[in-house]
Amino acid sequence: MKRELVERELTPEGPSRGQGIKGPRPSRTVTVNLAESPLAWLHARGHLSDHLRDAGEALRADYERAQLSASITMRWDAVRVKSTGERGLSPNERQIAARQRFDGAIRAAGRGLEDILWRVVCAGVALPEAEKSLGWPTRSGKLVLKIALERVADYYRIT
Repeated sequence: MKRELVERELTPEGPSRGQGIKGPRPSRTVTVNLAESPLAWLHARGHLSDHLRDAGEALRADYERAQLSASITMRWDAVRVKSTGERGLSPNERQIAARQRFDGAIRAAGRGLEDILWRVVCAGVALPEAEKSLGWPTRSGKLVLKIALERVADYYRIT
């Protein structure tokens, strides 16, 4: 896995309160791997089982294959390309198949769960940020994400 390590400050520097110490408080830092996805982070720390991680990775792969993320350039691919790839499908047909699988997995997750799936798995938003943007209570996202990933695992038949 690619590593892109940076130091991040945990607490802002500032004067100590109530301790009678003058001057700035020493800051604490932590090393963060920016290349690590939130899904991989949860799995590495034992919060997600292997099959839930695999389900999330399958969903993310279909999201990327379907090219659903924002694009700023026009594609100039030929409409029909002869291929020996994935069951003889053209690149456009593979893209459509990935979109159908992605849509099916999101439907299988159910209403209300697609937001957390898309934010954490596809967009790579950290769980606390996703909870905040959805207006959810702190630490509720992990449970909801696990439920959604269980349904996605059933859709992809991952055991």
